[in-house]
Amino acid sequence: MGASEENSALFPIFVLTIMALPLVPYTLVKILNAFSKKTMTINCQCSVCSRSGKYRKSIFRRISNFSTCSNLTLVLLWIIMVMLIYYIKNTSHEVKVFEPFTILGLEPGASDSDIKKAYRRLSIQYHPDKNPDPEAHNYFVEYISKAYQALTDPVSRENFEKYGHPDGRQGLQMGIALPPFLLNIDGASGGILLLGIVGVCILLPLLLAVIYLSRSAKYTGNYVMHQTLSAYYYFMKPSLAPSKVLDVFIKAAEFMEIPVRRSDGEPLQKLFVLVRSELNLDLKNIRQEQAKFWKQHPAFVKAELLIQAQLTRESAALTPALLRDFRRMLELSPRLLEELMKMALIPRTAQGHGWLRPALGVVELSQNIIQAVPLSARKIAGGSSEGVAPFLQLPHFNEAIVKKIARKRVRTFQDLRDMTLEDRVELLTQVAGLSTAKTKDVEMVLEMMPSLTIDISCETEGEEGIQEGDIVTMRAWITLKRGSGLVAALPHAPYFPFHKEENFWLLLADPVSNDVWISQKVSFMDEAVAISAASKTIQELKEGSGASLKETNAAVREAVERVKSGSRLVMSKFQAPAEATYNLTAFCLCDSWIGCDKKVSLKIKVLKRSRAGTRTGPLSEDGAAMEEGIEEEEQEEEDGYDDYESEYSEDEEDEKDSKRNGAVANGAVDHEGNGSSSESSDNE
Repeated sequence: MGASEENSALFPIFVLTIMALPLVPYTLVKILNAFSKKTMTINCQCSVCSRSGKYRKSIFRRISNFSTCSNLTLVLLWIIMVMLIYYIKNTSHEVKVFEPFTILGLEPGASDSDIKKAYRRLSIQYHPDKNPDPEAHNYFVEYISKAYQALTDPVSRENFEKYGHPDGRQGLQMGIALPPFLLNIDGASGGILLLGIVGVCILLPLLLAVIYLSRSAKYTGNYVMHQTLSAYYYFMKPSLAPSKVLDVFIKAAEFMEIPVRRSDGEPLQKLFVLVRSELNLDLKNIRQEQAKFWKQHPAFVKAELLIQAQLTRESAALTPALLRDFRRMLELSPRLLEELMKMALIPRTAQGHGWLRPALGVVELSQNIIQAVPLSARKIAGGSSEGVAPFLQLPHFNEAIVKKIARKRVRTFQDLRDMTLEDRVELLTQVAGLSTAKTKDVEMVLEMMPSLTIDISCETEGEEGIQEGDIVTMRAWITLKRGSGLVAALPHAPYFPFHKEENFWLLLADPVSNDVWISQKVSFMDEAVAISAASKTIQELKEGSGASLKETNAAVREAVERVKSGSRLVMSKFQAPAEATYNLTAFCLCDSWIGCDKKVSLKIKVLKRSRAGTRTGPLSEDGAAMEEGIEEEEQEEEDGYDDYESEYSEDEEDEKDSKRNGAVANGAVDHEGNGSSSESSDNE
């Protein structure tokens, strides 16, 4: 009985110890990380972004930022620990040492007569015949009787003097620090213990497995439904026009799950009138076009109208119910657009290439959604192939202001960015009519916008030139600069209600054939990850080429410094195609800013194989005829469609002039600005 009570008392101590072992170090690490973080403002500070409230540090937002799952769990565990400490402190009792003289109320060395008198006195008080209390009976048997025996019986007294207990040497007792009801398997306690074992060991793992399997069967690793990927793969076409990308985007199964209520009918009708000019309806047959539009699936109609509400900045006309659906769609949009981009870049041709035109359309749609700029604003206007879309992302800008500054020969967005600060301030205040505060907002946004440069090269490692079937290594350094001096930053997006990080896509493509040879996503947000990746890549590359340890370390240090200064290393490999000269273009596309993309030309000359042996098997030609037939059929579908011009729609003309522009053959290209050509000699 005593051992069981002792084990039960140790159970809270056991639980406290198990909790404290991981909790205390984890808490200390979290606190140190919180204090070691440098507070740096990486979001836009213009008045438009401030009014949006997206970055406002209110008490509710601070609570919301703190109220993460890990933080709340941490606080809950500490509350449990404090309660356990309080419970242990108030229920613990000291282990009483067996002292027979103290138990009998005598001084050490008392005579036998005094011992007998004390025993008789305590017997009258605690003997079961005199006191029916069970605790008195227990105290009499366990303490008073043994104390009297230890002082009167010679054997017991000898045991007490030798071992400290009248019963002699006490054996080592082992116990389990669990409550008694879990150890007593008789009666109801046995059923509780059995149910606990079955629940924890069988039912709980089974339930978690069922939830995981059901969720994994419905969603991908990026939390996008498999049904959405199937729809995107099916509707993606190689000649998909940029404005047609929106029609594919709204086919997401996540949008289908958003309910279409009867009460949504009238607000959607009003919204349709506001955004009708953006729906690409044929004005000659407007009635038939409108009827055709409303005959679509209601979920598709609602999704397209809500996306158009974002593009045209008409969300103020939405009802509270539609506004909740609107925010839900925008919350899902970055994730869905990334998967749509992957569907455009997934290998489709016999050579394993993706499609360039739909990929450009997906990026343009992403830029317009984040910046809340209509797709029609990309139509070529004046002397700008980008249209007025880049200007409309600036605060306080509209089409009237764009027309005003165009009279001063500021026709492209790059012209505005290339102006000196004094000239630009004079233009905005005197010509555009903006106030000093509004001009300051424009300058803040321009300082946050990234300027990209690409240093790219393609070569066969350890060999001269590139021959058919070689494994070609593409190495590209992408450098980002801002006027604010930041590398990692959040884009100016006051009309997008959620935090959105900048992401970039590097595409090595052939605009003439519409093939994307290499694609890779690039981020400038996490410098530590970029340093680790670049160091590992450079180290493996140098060790593979037989460089010495000193050379390897020097190359790694140089790569680390480049990453810290705002560069990211992208490396990939591809198999050299058949003998020919290929005029490729390297695109670096931002998914958040309009007009900040970068493209450079790269000429690759593939020679006929003359080296002994081959590094890899010949290129597969199976399915080429079938793929060609599919592309011709899809091209016929797009013929006759009145589409706006993408800012990359003149790539074919650019490529025809690539010889005149002097792109480097099998070399490195390093450009700044938005041009697509370079001035370098062709030494072939």
